[in-house]
Amino acid sequence: MTHEPPAARPKGAARAGSPWTRGRVLAASAALVAVLLTFPRAIPNWALRVGSLLESFLPWLGLAAVPLLGLALLRRSATALLALLLPVAAWAYAFGGLLLPGTHPGAQALVVVQHNVSDENTAPAATARTLADAGPDLIAMEELLPTARPLYEKTLAPHYPFHAVRGTVALWSKHPLSGTRPVDIKPRGITESWQRGLRTVVHTPYGDVAAYVAHLPSVRVGAGGLTSARRDESAVLLGRAVAAEKVGTVILLGDLNGTVDDRGLAPLTSQLNLSERGFAFSFPASFPLARIDQVMARGAEVGPLRTLPATGSDHLPVATRISLAPPGSPQRRGSGPAPIRK
Repeated sequence: MTHEPPAARPKGAARAGSPWTRGRVLAASAALVAVLLTFPRAIPNWALRVGSLLESFLPWLGLAAVPLLGLALLRRSATALLALLLPVAAWAYAFGGLLLPGTHPGAQALVVVQHNVSDENTAPAATARTLADAGPDLIAMEELLPTARPLYEKTLAPHYPFHAVRGTVALWSKHPLSGTRPVDIKPRGITESWQRGLRTVVHTPYGDVAAYVAHLPSVRVGAGGLTSARRDESAVLLGRAVAAEKVGTVILLGDLNGTVDDRGLAPLTSQLNLSERGFAFSFPASFPLARIDQVMARGAEVGPLRTLPATGSDHLPVATRISLAPPGSPQRRGSGPAPIRK
């Protein structure tokens, strides 16, 4: 009686393993993406400001799950496929709410539009009409040049008889304004004329609202990382001004050159309400990747954000409805509630 040797195992079978042992590197990568989505501030900012750079484009990090899914299917790795649930769940927790429909606004509400009109805009009158077509109560502008100002004034005058301008920032309003003054948000090291913040009181049918319009310094991404030191310093100055505001209801509109997830804007996002709905990526207008045009409030709720049609600017206009708290409520008397989303 003869015994045949056992059949030889195919080469590489031992290395291939089972679907549960393959793809461990892919699974670890998926877990890392989930950690970054959930705890982006674990990345330090002292080296090249990598933390702020990650936070500026944080919603897009979820796209890392797409190639990981393809590789997991290619490897036939059950472990990697299961691990992909982690970044999907983390993204849904952090940003899924922005995709949900907004709540019905209260009866006491203001429609506002925020837009960096660009100092290279060759069609200011058309830009003004686009902003006015949204029917807002307030229109905030940045990069308003003295040469373009008369065209904006002429175009908006029929429906916006009140406006305030300080330097290159402005606010047009359907309601009377008073107490307009500049807000000093100029960072150290800038020696030339630089006026990019204003504060005014809007006398609405629902009570007085302190409106701030600001344009924080630009940031750049280069070999040295993210250059945001001046932006961050300006945000601190603006945060102090808002915190000292005596009017209970505050609306901040501006090109803040940062997203609400960026820790550089923490002096503002830590004390003001943010929108819970809508991505409204506003920059660059040709292919929007981030929303650096912001609307925040104290003593009021910021509704869903949306972008308006493109103008002659490299930014898209951002619009929303702000629901004001009833007169006499604690929110209207001053102390701002905790931010909705950080």
